[in-house]
Amino acid sequence: MASRRRREEQRIRILIADDHRSYAEALKTVIDLERGLMVTEVVTDGRSAVDRVAVQRPDVVLMDVEMPVMDGIAATREIKRVFPEARIVVLAPDDNEVTLARAVEAGASGFVSKVRPVREVAEAVRAAFSGESEFDPEEVDRMLSVLGELREEDAAARARVERLTPRQIEILQLMADGLSPEEMATDLGISRHTLRTHVQNILTKLGVHSKLQALAVAIRFGKVKARGPVA
Repeated sequence: MASRRRREEQRIRILIADDHRSYAEALKTVIDLERGLMVTEVVTDGRSAVDRVAVQRPDVVLMDVEMPVMDGIAATREIKRVFPEARIVVLAPDDNEVTLARAVEAGASGFVSKVRPVREVAEAVRAAFSGESEFDPEEVDRMLSVLGELREEDAAARARVERLTPRQIEILQLMADGLSPEEMATDLGISRHTLRTHVQNILTKLGVHSKLQALAVAIRFGKVKARGPVA
């Protein structure tokens, strides 16, 4: 019993946070077969990951990006805020550069795409535990610069959406509801020509070239609700 306890103490203790239970359990099975690694628990949302890290203090956390309650990036940021020494390897559906940049910014020690071999997850865990960073400093700077540019573009788009008038938002909502131009004009009590003028002003204000793009931006920032096909 004492010998078994010593062996477990020498193994890297890992907490897995992933809402795809079948993937998480499969990952646990494979990792437990790796020499020197041991999964202590599997949780299915970011909030639970934060709470369990506070209790367990695992050596490494494997954190899925997309989870309910609190996503993996937010959970990573919260864990690092409370426990700066925490080592977190982010799991993502692919090698998306923006997701990688967000993970680095949040304080992740490593990043592994789920489409890659599970052995790479084990290697990332060992690297994180030993304090190694898999991120090239120059590449990190470049990715964070790209992320900053995207956020500036996002802020500019939000500002343009906020300049929409109540009438323009009403028109966008009717478009989202799937009304035809004739139905929209009748509903609003205006002519087709006036409606076209309103629509063109919306496109110009949002800096887009189509009604579909205008709707996408308005829906993204919560000005209208998607309900039906675009007229």
